[in-house]
Amino acid sequence: MNPGQVKITLKPGKEQSVKRFHPWIFSGAIARFAGKPAEGEWVSVYSSADEFLAAGHYQIGSIAVRVLTFTDVEPDDNFWKNKIESAWKLRQSLGFNDNNETNVFRLLHGEGDGLPGLIVDFYNGTAVMQSHSVGMFLIRDLLAKVLKEVLGDRLKAVYDKSAKTLPFKADISPVDEYILGEQRETKVTEYGLKFKVDWQEGQKTGFFIDQRENRLLVQQYSRNRDVLNMFCYTGGFSFYAMKGSARMVHSVDASASAIEITRQNVELNFPGDSRHEAFVADAFDFMKNIKDQYDLIILDPPAFAKHRDTLPQALKGYKRINTRAFEQIRSGGVLFTFSCSQVVTKDQFREAVFSAAAIAKRNVRILHQLTQPADHPVNIYHPEGEYLKGLVLFVE
Repeated sequence: MNPGQVKITLKPGKEQSVKRFHPWIFSGAIARFAGKPAEGEWVSVYSSADEFLAAGHYQIGSIAVRVLTFTDVEPDDNFWKNKIESAWKLRQSLGFNDNNETNVFRLLHGEGDGLPGLIVDFYNGTAVMQSHSVGMFLIRDLLAKVLKEVLGDRLKAVYDKSAKTLPFKADISPVDEYILGEQRETKVTEYGLKFKVDWQEGQKTGFFIDQRENRLLVQQYSRNRDVLNMFCYTGGFSFYAMKGSARMVHSVDASASAIEITRQNVELNFPGDSRHEAFVADAFDFMKNIKDQYDLIILDPPAFAKHRDTLPQALKGYKRINTRAFEQIRSGGVLFTFSCSQVVTKDQFREAVFSAAAIAKRNVRILHQLTQPADHPVNIYHPEGEYLKGLVLFVE
């Protein structure tokens, strides 16, 4: 029964999604266990006809197995090294190899890189790791060692930031800490712009790398425009707008600490530039009375829905905030609007935005339909991985 000591047998007919290489096996598909798996343990999965299907990490919950291989192999050091090397080769082909203009990117993207449950972002020599499964967390030291072998001197430190991403039912007590090297410079460069990143206290791994190409698009639309960046976090869209010769840029976030980093980042790139102002404010309150003040508005809110049971409320939230933007934006303005909720489909998001446009009674044209960048690849067998949705809209 090696390499997975515990054998899981599926119910009849439940092997079809596995044979289509979907990387999740749900608990409802399981008929029985041979052995009692511990959370995070490597398990083998078989059909009801006793045919080997896949192997991966077991987890208590709806997703019972995160599949890491569809062949019967031993998950030794070379197994992990081959996966990480494959991901690194893709990033090299995308131009992230020793790139002084952009030294921040996603190195490992979960299912998109055949590593469900693992995210690793690269920040100018520091890899910030987030485990979303106990199985990945338990081998974090091995993963750090392999990352160092693959990246060599490019990698100076690995910071594990899994305390808030692991399943809350897991019987472990993770602590965010350096597992390789020590704390280093927290400034990174993206398309020549400098950013101060706080991966220890900030959201996600410290920076929203997935909006890189969309920030660049904002730069292209910003010339001589008055720009409002809502939910600005550390201000990424704002600096690109300034670089694109915006006339005025206002950054708004409910977090005072995020606004402080935004101000520091502005000073890093545009010292003493009076075009920028930052405000600590609730988004819905700020957007009540700003009619015709802005002709480029960016809405990049945090995920309104993290679980399916909150989806109806989330869609109402997207409709409400976009209605407010449509009502306030100047005629001839451009609206960049996003959803990063995995449970919200492209069609659902578009319907919420379209409903908002109709409520506001504005004529609207779609200029671009946006998604995540190439260093956040989507496994073709796992469409759920396409989580970032965006629309660029021209508002008459």
